[in-house]
Amino acid sequence: MTSPAGAVHDGFVLRVSVPTSGEMAALGSELACRLAEQLGVKRSHVSEVAGAMTELSRQVDSSSAAVVVFEFHKHDAQLEVRARCDGRTAGTHIPLKA
Repeated sequence: MTSPAGAVHDGFVLRVSVPTSGEMAALGSELACRLAEQLGVKRSHVSEVAGAMTELSRQVDSSSAAVVVFEFHKHDAQLEVRARCDGRTAGTHIPLKA
């Protein structure tokens, strides 16, 4: 990613499939935190992205062995994170820099 933080236009940004446990789950959270920084999430809120992914995974996954699909959307001053698994969905919003 070479554009300055916050330079991404509004709309769909990224979709990633992540297992809910194991090494790849941690990699998914790390990727999401880096994406959040690039999109302009306040440093004090970056850790919320990893926590949001964990909570969203819990909300949509009834078995700890499943894969959860996360979508990241930028809308004005917010990063929207959506999770989908086996027909269940959940989402949250994280504020970007003011």
